[in-house]
Amino acid sequence: MSAPATIHPADLHGAAIYRTAIAHVRRTPLRNAFTYRSYSWYVDVDHLPQLPRLLRPLAGFRVEDHLGDPSGTLRGNMESYLATQGITLDGGRITMLASARVFGHVFNPLSVFWCHSASGELRCVVAEVHNTYGERHCYLLETDATGRASVPKAFYVSPFNDVDGEYHMKLPEPGERLAVSIVLEREGQQPFIATMDGVRHEASVRNIVSAALAVPAAPLRVAAQIRWQGIKLWARRLPIIKKPHHPSQEAVQ
Repeated sequence: MSAPATIHPADLHGAAIYRTAIAHVRRTPLRNAFTYRSYSWYVDVDHLPQLPRLLRPLAGFRVEDHLGDPSGTLRGNMESYLATQGITLDGGRITMLASARVFGHVFNPLSVFWCHSASGELRCVVAEVHNTYGERHCYLLETDATGRASVPKAFYVSPFNDVDGEYHMKLPEPGERLAVSIVLEREGQQPFIATMDGVRHEASVRNIVSAALAVPAAPLRVAAQIRWQGIKLWARRLPIIKKPHHPSQEAVQ
């Protein structure tokens, strides 16, 4: 693919790409672990990257891929959700870590929003989780200085895990490195652990193309890898948990 030699910095608004390694570890009742490589974008929701026409198939951002009204804006939808939780930002900055659309396809098992007050203080973190059934759920977190918070599990993600237990999340704001982890704790055990680690790269033409070549059709690959692991667990006779009804959260779905 040919592309312009440069992207004007003003069109990127400080956006970055994190080349990531994502690990899933299941400890009980069967042990299973796998790691795959991907990449995520880190953007300001008010200033999404404006890519040259030839690069747009490699990174698209749409409001409907996330919470709220698909005809609205990312900021407006996030503020509407936070308002249901009694939180206002007064125009403070909101940044997002998420996968972009690649050739029209997207799958975001986890998107993270860091929501700041007008003074720049981190007010809260929102972890938006999608499952393979087309549903989404938002966890509102007030993290400590290390980015840690705990919240009851309330969303069916895997057919091999019910919605019991508590998540212990570590979601510090990304810097030169990205280090995110989610640990499910249930009855004093940790049956499932997911981590995402990565290194920050400027969103240059070279880095955008390099990431897309390293993980071709990333959203489709991630969805396929998750389903393949599910097939392997099913073949090992891990019991399937019936999916419960998921009530829509106000201002989310």
